Amino acid sequence: MTTAAFAGVGTLFKRGADSVAEINSISGPNMTRDTIDVTSLDSTGGYREFIPGFRDGGEVTLSCNWVRDEWDDWLTDFQSDTIQTYTITLSDTAGTVINFSAYCVGLGVEVPMDDKVTNEVTLKISGAVTLTS
Repeated sequence: MTTAAFAGVGTLFKRGADSVAEINSISGPNMTRDTIDVTSLDSTGGYREFIPGFRDGGEVTLSCNWVRDEWDDWLTDFQSDTIQTYTITLSDTAGTVINFSAYCVGLGVEVPMDDKVTNEVTLKISGAVTLTS
């Protein structure tokens, strides 16, 4: 039986010091790391060899209920060339906070026939992702 699993209910997302309302799901940060192929003709056993390259903080995608004031804020972020700071405060017992800086690189609206109107926001992380408690 797990003693560490927890539900996402109660997780908070902030742009700067301001909470963002009506988020349905958060995906990411999805970090990656480049590798550099250093294989040579005398590499042992005929296997490719790699060394680590740059890290990439990845992206965070938010799915939100449509809220006009929030849309206006996201549109401002999208049209701006200024990096923003964001935090995700998880609802775990440690009070984990994920901190990152990012640019809004994607902004969309979905208007289904028989469901709520939503918007999706994609944030491209610049620099490191940090965790605090």
